Amino acid sequence: MGGTMSLIAETQRERKPEWLKVRLPGGSRFSKVRELVQQSKLHTVCESARCPNIGECWNRRTATFMILGDVCTRNCRFCAVPGGRPSHADPDEPERVAQAVAALGLKYAVLTSVNRDDLPDGGAAHFAHTIAAIRRIRPQCKIEVLIPDFEGSESALQLVLDAGPDVLNHNIETVPHLYQKARPQADYHRSLRLLQVAARQGARTKSGIMVGLGETFDQVVQVMHDLLDHQCKMLTIGQYLQPSKKHLPVARYVTPKEFGRWKRLGLQMGFEHIESGPLVRSSYHADEQYSAAK
Repeated sequence: MGGTMSLIAETQRERKPEWLKVRLPGGSRFSKVRELVQQSKLHTVCESARCPNIGECWNRRTATFMILGDVCTRNCRFCAVPGGRPSHADPDEPERVAQAVAALGLKYAVLTSVNRDDLPDGGAAHFAHTIAAIRRIRPQCKIEVLIPDFEGSESALQLVLDAGPDVLNHNIETVPHLYQKARPQADYHRSLRLLQVAARQGARTKSGIMVGLGETFDQVVQVMHDLLDHQCKMLTIGQYLQPSKKHLPVARYVTPKEFGRWKRLGLQMGFEHIESGPLVRSSYHADEQYSAAK
């Protein structure tokens, strides 16, 4: 009896609320995007991070390309991307990404990467080469980059900025007091400085927070103030979902009403655009976010 009750309690803890349920991915467009990604030997954060919106986004013919491999040099306890020793950066990858962007007819492309602390520039030059390749093959395409912190290197950041992305995104991820628990190899203030340096050079900056790790409503509001103080005016807020039992557990499921409060408050505070909801991720409807803020 005790074992049965324990199983029931565990099932109840893991059961997700209705607003987090999504359809299984499928459809002809989804299949075409998956086939193209596989044939091009590319990685997408949609797959590697187990994004719940993969079906919706791929059926809209949008994808977030994850360059520099699918193994990260860090071990953030919220992220589904595996940590370890990455392989060498593929010099042909920028061209393959650009060809995929052209084949999909994208008007807006998002580029992200794992952390590559093993590389002298953290992979910044690889970002720049990929941006340049897309500009050459599909010049009408807007480009957003979701970059790591490059361990605070301003020269690495400059390489990316000089390539001219339309949006520079770097996720703050969580509130300061949860950094040691969730992302011990990162630094809250270092990430804020990166965003500020980019903004001061005229870049349109963007960041993202995941909630449900144990933060309070007001702590999220304070992060929003900090981002504005560092000239970041585009923001995404979404629910943390535990990728596996090895990752941090979900402390709570935030209601859509609370996400709505953050959005209303943030717009009153001075953000140009906020995408806030349970299933929102950094690149979710990124093209629409860009247009709305612009």
